[in-house]
Amino acid sequence: MEELTSTSIPKKGPSVAAIPSVERRMFLRALGLTTVSASAFLAACQNSINDVAPKISGARISAEGVSFGEGDFAILNYAYALEQLETAFYMAVIEKKTFPAGSKEEMVFKDIHDHELVHREFFKLALGSNAIGELEFDVSSIDFSNRREVLNTARILEDTGVAAYNGAGPLLTNSTFMTLAGKIVSVEARHASLISMILQPGGALFAGDYVVDNNGLERPLTISEVLGRAGKYIKTPINPASLLALESSKS
Repeated sequence: MEELTSTSIPKKGPSVAAIPSVERRMFLRALGLTTVSASAFLAACQNSINDVAPKISGARISAEGVSFGEGDFAILNYAYALEQLETAFYMAVIEKKTFPAGSKEEMVFKDIHDHELVHREFFKLALGSNAIGELEFDVSSIDFSNRREVLNTARILEDTGVAAYNGAGPLLTNSTFMTLAGKIVSVEARHASLISMILQPGGALFAGDYVVDNNGLERPLTISEVLGRAGKYIKTPINPASLLALESSKS
């Protein structure tokens, strides 16, 4: 069985400042931040979490699986879990050498991996001790020797990620967290578009009706829908009860 954990992925666990400068610059530019303002932004995130933390229960592992916590904390851990999955998937594509060395597709997947890595580490650093642990993933159902299957899987994961942010974003109450989610989802949307255009040059999949509605707006996904798509790759038992309860209370 093909199992992936964050510990099997190179470049595990650095702070944003420790990530190679090219990757860091790309991510900070995407967020619209300088190195100095990134430190301030992270501090704001951590302060916001500290403000919320006394009002929520911490994420923990029980017989029912990993708990994400409550409130904004649960939503951030939800995003963190999805970023872990995406990072693991792209690392597997690179390790399995799906695309020829030096090809444009390999370069694209390496770049996207680096973005997802920084997204993952950004959440980990911002959440600090409130973050869920490193999840384990099972990708044995993916044929990494099949170019089109890998591209289709990437498209599904990216489209799911964008729709997850759009679905869960309105549940956030903290403006700092909303800013963070809005900036990261814009990068995820660029990934989704790029993968779709590789799959079908000419852009027929760029804004298909499975992603964008008749009003030209992104179709969000509920937490249940997202976990239905991503859950098959997550080996670590998770308990989304608090997330589902939060979603239900806001609907």
